[in-house]
Amino acid sequence: MTFLYSGFDKNLKLIEEAFNITASFRGNKIFIQGEPGPVAKAENLINELRSISEDGYLLKPEDISYAIKSAAAGHKASLKDLFLNNIPVSSKKRFIIPKTETQRQYIEAMRNYDIVIGIGPAGTGKTYLAMAMAINALIKKQVSRIVLARPAVEAGEKLGFLPGDMYEKVNPYLRPLYDALFDMIEAEKASKFIERGIIEIAPLAFMRGRTLNDSFIILDEAQNTTSEQMKMYLTRLGFNSKTVITGDITQIDLPSGKLSGLIEAEKILNDIEGIKVIYFSEKDVVRHKLVQEIVKAYERYEKRNTEN
Repeated sequence: MTFLYSGFDKNLKLIEEAFNITASFRGNKIFIQGEPGPVAKAENLINELRSISEDGYLLKPEDISYAIKSAAAGHKASLKDLFLNNIPVSSKKRFIIPKTETQRQYIEAMRNYDIVIGIGPAGTGKTYLAMAMAINALIKKQVSRIVLARPAVEAGEKLGFLPGDMYEKVNPYLRPLYDALFDMIEAEKASKFIERGIIEIAPLAFMRGRTLNDSFIILDEAQNTTSEQMKMYLTRLGFNSKTVITGDITQIDLPSGKLSGLIEAEKILNDIEGIKVIYFSEKDVVRHKLVQEIVKAYERYEKRNTEN
């Protein structure tokens, strides 16, 4: 039962809770007891997961959790169609699927628009899905390189007091981009791409004066850009290029009185044809279930403070 991944007992328990059934297994057989309707749904889900796994696709624990929730919610779309028709990365046997309706809309926007802005809280997949789309475009030879940028803005620490040269000072700010990249591509292959300049990860300041053609460019943490930086970045876009701009406008680390370039761009660009803005909420948080509750708690707290 490899399709239920290494946490077999845990995943079977999730299926039991989602469909209000009792499930057990002996050998390679699963036995399900309960009302006919829920039993049929659970059986269909298990068969679909088995079929996906037998096709050689690697199911991650969060994929199985999403599949269970989707089937329990009564979504009529075939899980196999959902899994096999999304974002292949690295090879056709490694893929990324949307976990929420907003994520699905975000993926569609990235396919259809040259500039996409994703705004919402941490954990909603804004950067991760953009990275997947960039890698997919590179694999399909739709672009010749990927450029990943982040503003190096102090959040409690001054860059000047950090050890090392400029590259070493800004590297911690770029670490999340490396993490997402290495999660999708084998480390050795990713390192070769970086060495050859096919994938470039750099502070936003290094973009000045360049024109980026034939590229998929991602600007992460864009809420920490200034108005001038955002204008500079947007005018770097060259021929046959796409850009995805992501940020959380509730987490701005700019000095007091400085307007966020992301907030300004949202207002200025929202009505331009060819640019799409996607808004995420706490419902789209796909990290640990407690993260969603934490986001909600902070929003309630901030709302009370604003009202008072």
